[in-house]
Amino acid sequence: MSTLSENKKARFEYEVLEPYEAGLMLHGHEVKSARLGRMALAGAYVTISRGSLWLVGAQIQRYPQAGPLPDYDPQRTRKLLLHKREIQKLAGKMEQKGLTLVPLSVYTKGSKIKLSFGLARGRKQFEKKDKLKKRDIDREIRRSLKG
Repeated sequence: MSTLSENKKARFEYEVLEPYEAGLMLHGHEVKSARLGRMALAGAYVTISRGSLWLVGAQIQRYPQAGPLPDYDPQRTRKLLLHKREIQKLAGKMEQKGLTLVPLSVYTKGSKIKLSFGLARGRKQFEKKDKLKKRDIDREIRRSLKG
């Protein structure tokens, strides 16, 4: 299992309550491009529409050896593959106010490309500051114990 792309700000901006894993439906040239690490999850989100999960706003750059792709959209909406039971369960949880689905990372699992996303609640500004302060204090403690 190797990580292809990671949404580094997601865990800072959101408190992930439940992690999920879904298959990512891609075209062949998108798979090759993603395996090269030419994918960005910054600003992406997951939505439920028409009984399916969709990844919106993720960018997969054009694969250089794919030849001319005149109508290729690097930010097209991509379908996520998840069991219908799980989609219905997620839809029920999304009814709660303040919850959203945030993509965390894209990785390979065998020959498949998977997306890790989480049911998350947005953090307030003071919570973000507290998290940074705690991280700095922990770093200082580790330094003092080391040296």
